[in-house]
Amino acid sequence: QVQLVESGGGLVQPGGSLRLSCAASGLTLDYYVIGWFRQVPGKLREPVSCISDSSTYYADSVKGRFTISRDNALNTVYLQMNNLKPEDNAVYYCAAEESTMCGPLTVYDYWGRGTQVTVSS
Repeated sequence: QVQLVESGGGLVQPGGSLRLSCAASGLTLDYYVIGWFRQVPGKLREPVSCISDSSTYYADSVKGRFTISRDNALNTVYLQMNNLKPEDNAVYYCAAEESTMCGPLTVYDYWGRGTQVTVSS
């Protein structure tokens, strides 16, 4: 079955960087959209970024600071997060959907369990 495992979260000071990884199994990454979402307690989960074979998407709040990439050979998607801000504090989730295009309205079938990102001085 499809399994997604996030890693790379942690505590970082404002202005710092982290790289999140989403390791996928049970699927062939070439045919899937992988999305990153984040959620803080009491708020809805929000899309952060996604990547497909032919497209990428970034939320306005992370454009210019976050970069999504993928290694199909390793079946892994990365989210490089630079210049982190306190408002980036959240649990970050990756998700997968069998599709060729991604965007903020993509609906995902598979989800990981999340990794905590804490930005604090």
